[in-house]
Amino acid sequence: MTVKIYVPRDAAALSLGAEKVAMAITQEIAARGLDATVVRNGSRGMFWLEPLVEVEISGKRIGYGPVKAKDVAGLFDAGLMDGGAHAICLGEVEDLPFLKGQSRLTFARCGITDPLSLDDYEAHGGLAGLRRAVSMQPADVVKEVTDSGLRGRGGAGFPTGIKWKTVLDAAGSRKYIVCNADEGDSGTFADRMIMEGDPFVLIEGMAIAGLATGATKGFVYTRSEYPHAIATMTQAVEIARKAGILGASVLGSGKGFDMEIRTGAGAYVCGEETALLNSLEGKRGIVRAKPPLPAHKGLFNCPTVINNVISLASVPVIMDKGAAFYRDFGMGRSRGTIPLQIAGNVKYGGLYETAFGLSLGDIVEKIGGGTASGRPVKAVQVGGPLGAYFPRALFDTPFDYEAFAAEDGLIGHAGLVIFDDTADMLKQARFAMEFCAVESCGKCTPCRIGSTRGVETADKIARGIEPEKNRELLADLCNTMKFGSLCALGGFTPYPVLSAMTHFPDDFAPVPLIEAAE
Repeated sequence: MTVKIYVPRDAAALSLGAEKVAMAITQEIAARGLDATVVRNGSRGMFWLEPLVEVEISGKRIGYGPVKAKDVAGLFDAGLMDGGAHAICLGEVEDLPFLKGQSRLTFARCGITDPLSLDDYEAHGGLAGLRRAVSMQPADVVKEVTDSGLRGRGGAGFPTGIKWKTVLDAAGSRKYIVCNADEGDSGTFADRMIMEGDPFVLIEGMAIAGLATGATKGFVYTRSEYPHAIATMTQAVEIARKAGILGASVLGSGKGFDMEIRTGAGAYVCGEETALLNSLEGKRGIVRAKPPLPAHKGLFNCPTVINNVISLASVPVIMDKGAAFYRDFGMGRSRGTIPLQIAGNVKYGGLYETAFGLSLGDIVEKIGGGTASGRPVKAVQVGGPLGAYFPRALFDTPFDYEAFAAEDGLIGHAGLVIFDDTADMLKQARFAMEFCAVESCGKCTPCRIGSTRGVETADKIARGIEPEKNRELLADLCNTMKFGSLCALGGFTPYPVLSAMTHFPDDFAPVPLIEAAE
């Protein structure tokens, strides 16, 4: 019986040498005349163990990692084909604490299947949700998603079902599904992992959204910095089309839905839905004023659903298992699971899918293992470069949309970037303003000018120039940007700035002249 050896082709694993490892394993198999094959899977999300090599034995996966190309011959000598003992043998992968504590619904297949094998996808529960959806009325599909409590996983946390119902009820001869895969937030990689590791789940989710709303065309808008994701998604769409999952008659239902992959030029602001629509239409990526909402007049002025990758990829399990199953995970109005992306100065960086409700402290200390430097954690930025900095005093905050909002924070795309006690929060506040200034589309004055003035003001504080006056000015600029900007780029930039000023006031204190001179 042919032994399967799994080597990830995920971008994170590739950056750590997975391609060389895969080539070395292939060469050893040929040189030794072994009955084995290499499967290029996605990543499990345990990046400190990448490249993670797994061998399947009697239905169990034994892991080795991190593996270097020079380790490969020794692994075969030690009995890799039989799961033999070795210094980097991890035992059964599913039993690793980081994986064992998760509730993998959206990421159930990531790292397990061959991303481009439709047979693998179906063998692990794929297409069950779509098959159910094609037998239902559109309004009933929308109700199932609404009842599940699924909210947008891209930032705003808007109820997905309400958005879908608005498009379903909207008049229009043409409707669209647009997947926002422009994952530009620092410390986020969940969208990329889905597109590279389980692309069919996104295709299935988009097809269900199309059937539910009457949309017959979909677009995945992703960033040029994701070449591996683009290649995998493009191949997966072609495979799905040939298999009748996409096209004029989805799974023989007589209902049509097809989709394309589109690549942006790398503008952060195109992660905002209306700027994204402009870019898709071939226009400059600048924000549109609302109303009208995209659900009424979106792509090419037609009713449009815009959801992010994780939102759409969560739909198949909802349609397969039912709304009640999904809703049973989580707390309050935050239902289901959330893929936490743990990054920065952290010991165990990676993706951890779990139900809403874990405390921030447990995520950072117990799951992430604290800082990689071994120094105390000073701050955690949650929600990308526009997210607030949370100090240790707020580590009891549960991971929940409303709980974070109550502390002037936001979950956003659920990226967590961890900093130790050497971080200078004034510099971090300045970076937020500088980032906004660089990435602003320039349409509105508060964002375009406010962010530039913010950089100048932060620099004055750092040089000890009228520090109290300039701290007040920086807070006032934040207030203007928060309430006067057209979109979340200018509107959310105050979150990191104000949270840094509030929770770490010592970092904004005047610099003594003697120290400054040194």
